[in-house]
Amino acid sequence: MNPIEMTPETSVEKFSGLDGTIVDQTDQQLDSPEEECEDTRDDDGFELRHGSPYSYHADESLGEACSSVPSGASIRSIIPSKAHPPPRMGEWLQIFSGWSHPERLMAINELIGLCEATQVRHMMQIIEPQFQRDFISLLPKELALYVLSFLDPRDLLRAAQTCKYWRILADDNLLWREKCKEAGIGYFSAMSNRVHRRNRNSTNAHTPTASNSDVPNTRWKAAFMKQHYVEMNWKRKDTRDHKVLKGHDDHVITCLQFSGNRIVSGSDDNTLKVWSATTGKCLRTLLGHTGGVWSSQMSGTTIVSGSTDRTLRVWNAETGHCLHTLYGHTSTVRCMHLHGKKVVSGSRDATLRMWDVEIGECLHVLVGHMAAVRCVQYNGHLVVSGAYDYMVRIWDPEREECLHQLSGHTNRVYSLQFDGIHVVSGSLDTSIRVWDVETGACKHTLMGHQSLTSGMELRDNLLVSGNADSTVKIWDISTGQCLLTLSGPNKHLSAVTCLQLINKFVITSSDDGTVKLWDIRTGEFVRNLVSLSSGGSGGVVWRIRASETKLVCAVGSRNGTEETKLLVLDFDTDVVKSESSVKVEIVKSTEIQLDFGI
Repeated sequence: MNPIEMTPETSVEKFSGLDGTIVDQTDQQLDSPEEECEDTRDDDGFELRHGSPYSYHADESLGEACSSVPSGASIRSIIPSKAHPPPRMGEWLQIFSGWSHPERLMAINELIGLCEATQVRHMMQIIEPQFQRDFISLLPKELALYVLSFLDPRDLLRAAQTCKYWRILADDNLLWREKCKEAGIGYFSAMSNRVHRRNRNSTNAHTPTASNSDVPNTRWKAAFMKQHYVEMNWKRKDTRDHKVLKGHDDHVITCLQFSGNRIVSGSDDNTLKVWSATTGKCLRTLLGHTGGVWSSQMSGTTIVSGSTDRTLRVWNAETGHCLHTLYGHTSTVRCMHLHGKKVVSGSRDATLRMWDVEIGECLHVLVGHMAAVRCVQYNGHLVVSGAYDYMVRIWDPEREECLHQLSGHTNRVYSLQFDGIHVVSGSLDTSIRVWDVETGACKHTLMGHQSLTSGMELRDNLLVSGNADSTVKIWDISTGQCLLTLSGPNKHLSAVTCLQLINKFVITSSDDGTVKLWDIRTGEFVRNLVSLSSGGSGGVVWRIRASETKLVCAVGSRNGTEETKLLVLDFDTDVVKSESSVKVEIVKSTEIQLDFGI
């Protein structure tokens, strides 16, 4: 059927409406096509077909119907608004609302095809907000926190700035506890406890007000923020502003201990000195040994030292008094390990002795090595020793029995690590061996270094070794694989003398007079923390000790080119910043790496 059928009897036009129904409408007969064209234009120049400005032939598309505007048509000068809508817009919308879903989609597609880019953008601005919902606020709190737990800390800080409710969620203490757990900020870590004490004191000093009563306890968040700032200081802070501690004249600093706010240095000048890490002042000098001090340990206020005079001495760090002098060894006391109230000492007389530092008595003597004992570890249950006889031995000190003799090295053993499950030994034969404590079997032989392994640090299954070949390597002792070698254009130019493993960093010192900072995850060089002007011409960094926020370096030279001294670098941040500034700085930071397997 044609869209329009004329019946002579009624002169009523029948045509298909936009909704597909047949509509009857009386109209006058037009005499000519020209007259039809003139009479069927509306005010905007659009063609009207038989009384309805929106009717069109069934075989026409919406685009064709709407595009039949003559080039000479007049344009409306009135800006459309709700008060002045386009003519017949209400009728068009009413017809559109009567269409089926497929018909609406077809009409929308045709309409979009006719729109210009600016009009399409306008549609997007209107449509997009319709699909934006604050689903976090609609969820139960437990589910909302679960969703937020998938965000990294930087995104959590951004989310906290969305609105008050989002801030409450994003500041949730348990949520940040998980982030700290991922980052390796332990519950009993020094930093977490220090932040907790500061928050607790602040809470006790100030009564909560209505303005902050709904802010959750964010102790874990504060610990995380603190950790972040300290890490940034390790990476960026100017290290030229450090404390210089002078006291051992031109003698060599042979041993170094650092705990809390105390530094203890031992020297071949027969003395030990106790320093304040905060002020840099020498608090007291420990006098009594008649030979050079070659080993020391510190725990709390107790200091134990071993000397070439064949004795150990127990000191009170607060008063400087010598509490006990321990006699028994017949040669230099070269190494020791303090655990609780007991210390195990190793000597060039090839024996080990266990002492009670409270009463000053020798409890046990361990005999078996055939040469000088160079290194020892004690965990309160077992003693592990390495010696110049190429052997590593595991002892039961209470029974004075050697449980295992670990044979395999072909040269002197200089370094040990012991975690209760594994023993790791480093030797002059260039190898590192991993042993099973229970069976005494060698699980892995780590090859790659070219000289003496002078120092090692073990954290879980991650081993960091420093070698006289100027390189540092990171190993997985569970597989025996070398994961990373810290070398490249910024590597040390001489033997590595000491190393420390702190959070995400490896700190290494060398005979070349530098202390370097490395990223433990990537092996990338971060920067030089210390670079002696005499480096390369005699200046040496002998020992380093580090905490989460401080680094102590014992430096000097063998030819008088560098004065013997201690350098103390502080990376702590004592400025308590506002939470908003903390958020902004961390969000802006490009250095934040929150793979918290630290």
